[in-house]
Amino acid sequence: MDAEWQVQSEKQANVFQREREAAAVAVINWQGAEQARRRALEDQLQTKDKIHHQELTNAQANQTRLRDRLATSDLRLSVLLAAPAPGSGCGVPATTGAGGVVHGAPRGELDPAAAQRIVAITDAGDQGLIALRACQAYARGIEQ
Repeated sequence: MDAEWQVQSEKQANVFQREREAAAVAVINWQGAEQARRRALEDQLQTKDKIHHQELTNAQANQTRLRDRLATSDLRLSVLLAAPAPGSGCGVPATTGAGGVVHGAPRGELDPAAAQRIVAITDAGDQGLIALRACQAYARGIEQ
């Protein structure tokens, strides 16, 4: 009977050992899969970060060129003017381009300082929109 208990005990020990080994292999496989998933997510985030950085750099370069053109009077901003009331006699003459004639609604040229402030406002708005798109892309990447 003692030998029978010993054989039974060895069988149970072997079964327990195989179960522990199978559990250890399952954990190792799970860890490997999680690491691969994390690396893939990090790669996606790095790619999205590069795209975001490039978009931001491009927007800043465009804004810089626009500010420079406004500062050198190479470019002038104008606004559409409302038609004056009949008989008011206070119309603002429409601006014309270099040697060109303006057709359509009358326009008034903005002061260069005001144009610079408008460009600064649009620059901040552009940067905000780019950051928003980057955050949305990040959130979509996390959800997947």
